[in-house]
Amino acid sequence: MQRSRLWRGFKDNLFLVCCCLAFLIIIVFLLSILFTLVANGVPYIDNQIFTAVTPGPGADKGGLLNAIVGTLIMNFIALILATPIGMLVAIYLVEISRKSALQKIVRFCNDILLSMPSIIAGLFIYAILVRPIGHYSAWAGALALMIIAIPMIVRATEDVLYLASPLMRESAVALAIPRWRVTLCIIFRSVKQGLITAVLLALARTMGETAPLLFTSLSSDYLSFNLSNPMANLPVVIYQYAMSPYDNWQHLAWAGAFLITVFILIVNLISRLLSKESKKGKQ
Repeated sequence: MQRSRLWRGFKDNLFLVCCCLAFLIIIVFLLSILFTLVANGVPYIDNQIFTAVTPGPGADKGGLLNAIVGTLIMNFIALILATPIGMLVAIYLVEISRKSALQKIVRFCNDILLSMPSIIAGLFIYAILVRPIGHYSAWAGALALMIIAIPMIVRATEDVLYLASPLMRESAVALAIPRWRVTLCIIFRSVKQGLITAVLLALARTMGETAPLLFTSLSSDYLSFNLSNPMANLPVVIYQYAMSPYDNWQHLAWAGAFLITVFILIVNLISRLLSKESKKGKQ
């Protein structure tokens, strides 16, 4: 009996040590990445980064204004298109087709899209839009990002809707309120912070995607608001400038990587805070 107890204690301690080592490894890698970005990116952050467009080869000065604006525009359009689609699919899965065969098929397809490499979305949009039209465009980039954002919004919204109390649904049905009003005016209002979190998580995912944009929007050296033409964006600019032989371009690549990392961290922190507030409200 004593031997068995000692063996169980040894296994518990070994498991605890393994968990602590895994945690330390993750922290070391994360801090190393952040330190590298801060050390190489912060020295080149200045006003010109936000006021000048990307420079030509060999230029001494330049900024990332067109890349920052293009990234915001394409991600905004992608979220505008993806949010209603993703939330409607989640409503169908949770509120309409519970425990049906079609629900399992839709959820399985959504899981496939969620784990799909992002480059597949870019190749798909390239095949159906870019190649037939004959040129890259911001619309194509936004549609590729939309495909990436939809499954994330579906999954997060589905989880949030399951947290809503069944008593609210039953009370609303007892008052003969239509189902669509129950969902939009009662359920959605009770979990609105969770829904905002779902959109922010999708934004954090699409903000750093490079591969889909290489096949869809590519890039541009000019500040343009024409969605039918190629548009600059931070991920592609970072990818192109990091491999260039020009020191100024490499410095801009580090600065852009730092900016996009900080933005993604801020978005994730906001989503975490909203998630905690939502849980406190339900308690």
